[in-house]
Amino acid sequence: MATSTPTSTGTVAPSGAKGHFPPFAKETFASQILWLVIVFVALYLLMSRVALPRVGSILAARKARIEGDLAAAEKLKADSDAAIAAYEKALSDARARAQALANEVQAKQAAAAEENRKALEAQLNVRIAEAEKSIAATRTAAMANVTSIAAEAATAIVERLIGTAPAGATVEAAVAEALKR
Repeated sequence: MATSTPTSTGTVAPSGAKGHFPPFAKETFASQILWLVIVFVALYLLMSRVALPRVGSILAARKARIEGDLAAAEKLKADSDAAIAAYEKALSDARARAQALANEVQAKQAAAAEENRKALEAQLNVRIAEAEKSIAATRTAAMANVTSIAAEAATAIVERLIGTAPAGATVEAAVAEALKR
């Protein structure tokens, strides 16, 4: 097995011998520069001819896609704004129709209530007229009874006071005279 020893540049040579780090060797410096330039030019050509056009086309496609998506989003936003405006208009029209319908129903109900009130008032007027007739008939009957009761009472009072009963025609005439006043 080979032993390794540290070199002055801090590297260890596998054989244990001290040497220079190959990239820093003066003897190979010119060839390394040449290969560096060749590799750089090859990578530059490869990047400029193959990779960068592909990246550019990908970026252009992405940009076009993003712009297309933004245009579609704007169109959809305009469509949704138009749909919202149509919805709001339909909603306000529906509210107006509902209000008109409610007013119409209210007017019909008010007319029906007024008609019912008039019919009920007419029925009540008929009942009141009948009641007044009944009251008048009862009052007439009562007045007739009052006359006879008053005549009987007057006869009884006069009989008690003077001891004799007055004539029935005289008592009835006096009661009729008193009721006229």
